[in-house]
Amino acid sequence: MTEPRMNVESFNLDHRAVAAPYLRVADRKVLPHGDVIVKYDVRFAQPNVAHLEMPAIHSLEHLFAEKSRNHSDRVIDFSPMGCQTGFYLILQGDHTFEQVEELVAATLQDILDADEVPAANEVQCGWGANHTLEGAQRAARAFLAERGQWSQVFAGESR
Repeated sequence: MTEPRMNVESFNLDHRAVAAPYLRVADRKVLPHGDVIVKYDVRFAQPNVAHLEMPAIHSLEHLFAEKSRNHSDRVIDFSPMGCQTGFYLILQGDHTFEQVEELVAATLQDILDADEVPAANEVQCGWGANHTLEGAQRAARAFLAERGQWSQVFAGESR
C-alpha cells in the first residue's frame, strides 16, 4: 500500500530504506526574487534503530551553528530533527555535494577541537544546563569517521 503524498519532504522518505550516516538534499526553494535556499538532511543515526541523546543534540546544535559560520557566510540555520536522528542544515544558494561535505567536515573538526559549548548558560540559552561537550564530540567523531559514506543515502548502495 502506498502512503499518500505529504507536504513535508521527509514524510515522503522511506526511513526504512536509508542507511545513516549520510548527507542529502532534502529540499530546494527558489524564493520570489530568485534567491535559492537548500535544506540538507545531515543524518547521524539510523532512523528507528538509533538516536542521539538530547544533551548531545543540543550541544551539537550550538557548536555547529556557531562554528559553521567561520567556514561559510551562507549558513542560514542548523536545526535538530525531532526524531533525534540528525539535523537540517539550511544554506543560501546552490552548492556542490563536495562543498557541503567540506563545510560539514570542517565544522565537525572544529567541534572535536572545542573546549566548551558556546552559549551554554542561562543568559544565552533556554536550557543552559542541558549540554554535553563530550556527547557532541562523540557524535561528531563517529559521523566524521564515516565521511567516505556520506553520499550514499540508501541501503544497498555501494558503501
